[in-house]
Formats: sequence, C-alpha cells, structure tokens
Amino acid sequence: MKKMIFLPAALLGLSFSAAYAEDVPVQGRSGIVEVSGSFLSPLQERDSVLIADQLRYGFRLEGVEEGTGFAFPDYSKGFRDSVEVVSPWVLDTLDFRKGRKGAPGVFTLEGSVVITSFDEGKYMLPPISVLRHGVSGDVDTLVFNPQVLEVKTIPVDTATFEIHDIKGQIRYPLTFREILPYLAGALVLAALIALAVYMILKRRKAGLSGLLRKEPAHIVALRKLDHLRGNKYWAADKQKLFYSGITDALREYIVSRYGVSAMEMTTKEIFDGLSGKDIPADLFDEARSLFERADFVKFAKYVATDEENASAVPAAVRFVTQTYQTEIDTENAPGQESGEDGPAKVQKGSGAPEKPQKFQNK
Repeated sequence: MKKMIFLPAALLGLSFSAAYAEDVPVQGRSGIVEVSGSFLSPLQERDSVLIADQLRYGFRLEGVEEGTGFAFPDYSKGFRDSVEVVSPWVLDTLDFRKGRKGAPGVFTLEGSVVITSFDEGKYMLPPISVLRHGVSGDVDTLVFNPQVLEVKTIPVDTATFEIHDIKGQIRYPLTFREILPYLAGALVLAALIALAVYMILKRRKAGLSGLLRKEPAHIVALRKLDHLRGNKYWAADKQKLFYSGITDALREYIVSRYGVSAMEMTTKEIFDGLSGKDIPADLFDEARSLFERADFVKFAKYVATDEENASAVPAAVRFVTQTYQTEIDTENAPGQESGEDGPAKVQKGSGAPEKPQKFQNK
C-alpha cells in the first residue's frame, strides 16, 4: 500500500500529530466511498492563476464523530514535476457541536496542502484519498473528486515589445516631516552657538569692567606693603623675600604713577627716570637708599640690621603716600581754597594725610 500520513482526530481542544507509515491497518475496512467536497482556492484572490501563485488543495468533511482518525496521502514530493507542494497537510476544525447525553460530539473539518507551479499549462490534479478510522473500528477510504489546475503567464506582445534599460532608483520629493529633524537640529545648534557667543561677550565685558574698576595704584601698593609689616620676615634667610616684596610693590606703583618701566629696570635706571619728576629730594634719596639696600640683600648676600628692616616698610609707605598726595595737590591747585567749599590744601612735603597713617610702623 502506498505511503500515507496518519492524523488521529482527538477530543475537544485536540492537537493533530502526524506520523508516516508504509502500511496502514485495514481490518474492518468497509470499502471506498466517493464523495464531493474537494476545493482548489488561491491564497491571493485573482481572476486567474499565474506562475508561482500558491493555492490550497484539499477537502471539507462534515459530520465527523469525535474520536475518528484519518490518514492522508504523502504529497511531500509533489504531484509531478510541474506541480510542487509548498506546505504539508494541515487539518483545521471549522465547527464542533457537543453530543447530547454522553453522545460523541461532531466536527466539521477541513484538510489541505499548499501547492504551486512554475510552468504554464493545464494539469489534472490527483484525487484526494483519505483513510478514515471510525470510532467503532471500521476503516474506509474517502475519495474526493479531483480538481484541474490551469496556470497562465502574462502575455507578451512580441510585435511591440521593446527591451528597456535598467531604471535607476526612484527619488521621491522630500517632505516637511523628513526635513523637520534637521531643522530642529540646526535651531538647537544655532541656539548653542548664540549662547556660547553671549557667554564669551559677557565674560569679556566683565573683564573690561574689572579693568575699568581697577583700584588706584597707591591703594594696591599700600595694601601689599601692609602685608609686609612686622618682623616675621627679618630673619636672614627671609630678608630676600622681604625686600623683594617691598621693591616690587614700589616698582608697580612707579609704573602706574610716573609711567617709568620700573619692572624691567635696574635701580640706577629707575631713579634716572624719576630724576625729572616732581619728587622731594629727601623722599627721592630715601627711596633710592631703600632700593640699593634691597639690591645688596638680594644679590650681595648682605644681612640688614633690625633698624634697617624696621625702617624699610615705613620708608616705602612715605614714598607712596607723599607722591600720591603731591599728585592730588597738583590737580586741585587751580581752584581749591580752604573753607566750606572744599577740603583744605595740603602743602608739599608736609607729610602723609590722616588716613594713610595706619601704615606707619608701630
């Protein structure tokens, strides 16, 4: 007997398991029953069947009692060379009705395979033979009427047919939705650039404002000199740092007050540049003596005495306060008189004003 597939139909919620067998038991077979109900339906509804279209070829059977088993022919190798089987047998339950008072239920089943063809032509499909094993043990064969498969191709007009070159890719116009992400990215980038420029300009403006609000040179010099008060820098190993701090503060003040490049000059060059300035002679000599002593300490390993160290900061403070006061007197000289309209004029060389006296050495 030819090879068949056996699919037992179980109870409700059943799953059909397939098994191949060369021989199928035929005890109790009651005969061959020819029935109608086969169908051939395309998976894609069309007016005709074209090459490579797939179709379901199978049968529908109603009134199948619960517990009936079926065996189907093996179409795994196809019907013939021109018709191929794409999918094996599938048995579906379309309907089920429960039996009354313990009687078995009744199924409506549909079994089919998926076939296709790649050759044009008209083919007579083989009839579907299904072996049925009843609940009572009877075995019979159900033979469903065959169907005709007609495969067509798209006709080609050879008279007007013309071979065309391969077409390039179709370029669709851009839509606003496609451009929107790029526009959003450009706006975000522009915002970031604007923010960066704003922060840079703000920092530059803040720096310029800081320069415009820069403290006067004499205030800066007096603050630095105030940090050097006391005798904590008088030790021999710290005197170089002590005198360097004093002379550096005076050099910065001289640069701002008189326009002399004192930071890059020697002591002689500094006081040669100050010789033509309006500086009292005693103040000029005292400052020059302080710079010379600082040079001896820094470069000649000279160790200054406690008296010299104690007089260093007050001498520097006097130079800053008196030269600054001289500048104020010069600016206010044309229209300033003592009285209620303005502060009293301070004479040159008369000493420091009352406020800077806190920098005098105690």
